[in-house]
Amino acid sequence: MMSPDPDRTIVVDVGGTTLRVATGTDGHRPPSRVRRVRTAGLESAPHAPVDVLQKRVVDQIIHEVLDLGSGAPARVGIAFAGPVTADGLVTAAPTVWGEGGLPLPLGDLVQERLRVPVMVVNDLTAAAWRYSAVEREPFCLWTVSSGIGNKVFRDGEVLVHPDGHGGEMGHWVCDTSAEAPLCDCGARGHLGALSSGRGVLAAARREAAHRPEAFASSGLGDLCRSNPVGIDNPALAAAVRAGDPFSLDVLKGSLSHLASAVGAVFTSSGVRRHVIIGGFALAIGELYRDLLVEELSWQGCFGVGTAEIDTMIALGFEDGDHSLVGMARLLEERR
Repeated sequence: MMSPDPDRTIVVDVGGTTLRVATGTDGHRPPSRVRRVRTAGLESAPHAPVDVLQKRVVDQIIHEVLDLGSGAPARVGIAFAGPVTADGLVTAAPTVWGEGGLPLPLGDLVQERLRVPVMVVNDLTAAAWRYSAVEREPFCLWTVSSGIGNKVFRDGEVLVHPDGHGGEMGHWVCDTSAEAPLCDCGARGHLGALSSGRGVLAAARREAAHRPEAFASSGLGDLCRSNPVGIDNPALAAAVRAGDPFSLDVLKGSLSHLASAVGAVFTSSGVRRHVIIGGFALAIGELYRDLLVEELSWQGCFGVGTAEIDTMIALGFEDGDHSLVGMARLLEERR
C-alpha cells in the first residue's frame, strides 16, 4: 500500500493568537509549507459577541485551507485551543472567543463546507502525538502561550475523556482571593490567568504601575520607554533573557503557580517527564526551564530528589509546529 501524499493533507492549528495552516508533513518532520495569520478571534475583535467570533474563526479556517491547498485536500486535521469532544465538538475556547457561548460543532461545520473528512482534537492532544515519537516514557506536555494547557500521554494514547475533560490545568484555581486576576474564561485565579504569556504580561503591567520608579529604571522600562502600557511579551521575554531583575521577579512570581501545578500532576499520576512548549516559554528558552526547575526544587516533589527534578523538566522543539506535526501523525494513526 502506497503512503498517502502529505501535500494533500492539510493541518490547521488554531491558537488564541495565531492560526497556522500547513501541508507537507508526514507526522514526523516539520511541514514544508506553513502559513501563519492572526486568529480572527478575541484578540482581533475583543468586543465582538461570541457567536460572531465563532463564525469568523470557522470562515477563516475554510478560507486558509482553500487558499493554501492546490486543489481539494484529501483530508483536514484541526488542532484547536480548547476542550474538544471525541466527535469534534468544541465545548469552550476562552483564549479564542472568550467567555461563554454555545458549544461549536467545528468538525461538522468544516466537513460540511469542504466535503472532505475532518478530524478535530485539542491542540495539546495533537502536539502530544508529535512527542510520542521521541519520548520513551509516559510524559505530560505543557504549553505556556496565550493560555496554559497540558496533556498526559501514556500507554499509546492521550488521557482525555470522550467529553473533552482532562488536561485543562490552565483552569486550575491557584488564587482564591476576591481580587485574583481574571481568566479569559471569566473566572478568577486560574493558572492561565497567572502563569500564561497573557497572565505574566498582565502581572508585569500591574507591577510597573504599582512600582513606577523600579520599572522606569529597569531593563524592561528601557525597552518600553518607561510606559507600562507599552509592555508586550517580546519585550518582557527579551528583558528576562537579559537578566533584568524587575522582569525576573515578575516571571518568578508566575512560575511558583506553574511549579505547583507540575508537582500536582506528578504527585497524582506518577508521570515524571514534563515537556514545556508554547510561544512565551520558548521565547525565553533554557532560562525558563532553569527557573521552573529551581522553583519546583524549592517546593519539592514528594519522593523525588533535587537532581531527579532537574531531569523531569525539558523544553520542546524550538519551532512552532508542535500541533501541526502531531495532527498529521494522529491522522496517520487513525486511518
